[in-house]
Amino acid sequence: MKTTPLDIQQQQFKVRFRGFDIREVDKFLEQIADSFASLQQENENLHEEIRRLKLESQGYKEREETFKRAMLNSQKVLEQMKKNARKSSELVIAEAEVRAEKILNRAHSRLAQLHEDIAELKRQRMQIEVQIRYVIETHSKLLEIGKESMETSDEEDSKLKLLKKRNYSGE
Repeated sequence: MKTTPLDIQQQQFKVRFRGFDIREVDKFLEQIADSFASLQQENENLHEEIRRLKLESQGYKEREETFKRAMLNSQKVLEQMKKNARKSSELVIAEAEVRAEKILNRAHSRLAQLHEDIAELKRQRMQIEVQIRYVIETHSKLLEIGKESMETSDEEDSKLKLLKKRNYSGE
């Protein structure tokens, strides 16, 4: 299956809890699609150039057979042209490989940055959880102290009522 820039741009991903930022993914896909379209166009141009060079070479070979004995110098020129064409195509291919490597390096760097961001978010989440646990424990202790204070207060009120009853009934 041949991937097109439109396939890259229209690629959809499932959204999950704590997933990637959709806008960043879409922006990245757009950049990759643009780069991919550029590389495809360049590849088509190179194929057309190679096809043209092959046709040109074939014409030279036919002429070479016709004029072989009379044009030894033409043969040398033709060989030099072939050599230059090969070098030129090798240079174009090498440049395309360098560009592709740069694109891959940027993608790997971005992926590493995303992994670092995820790790930082996990660390922050753990820190928040610890803080929430501390607040809950503190409030639980305060509630327990309040409950004990209320029980003590209730006991003292009961004792006071009992004393008041004795005082009123004893008089």
